[in-house]
Amino acid sequence: MPEVATEQRADHGMLLPVLLTVLALFLLVALQTVQVVRDHGALVAFRASQQASVQAGEKLRQQLETLAGQTAVLANEGDAAAKDVVEQMRKQGFTLSPPKP
Repeated sequence: MPEVATEQRADHGMLLPVLLTVLALFLLVALQTVQVVRDHGALVAFRASQQASVQAGEKLRQQLETLAGQTAVLANEGDAAAKDVVEQMRKQGFTLSPPKP
């Protein structure tokens, strides 16, 4: 019977380190989860703060496309100044084409 008592002591001796390890892992996962949630919130806020700039950039891009299209139409109709603009833009690697109907 002394063997049973020794086994029980060995089991109890291992219980505390196992419980501490499980607790430490749980705390680690909990802290990581909190950090991920905070980071996600910060990224969402940053994205929201950038929306105004993105919308302004999109508006400017549309205005530039309209201007470039109108310049290409004028060049196709024979306007000398518009032809010069289209030619200079072509030399710089930009293609101005009339808007598609």
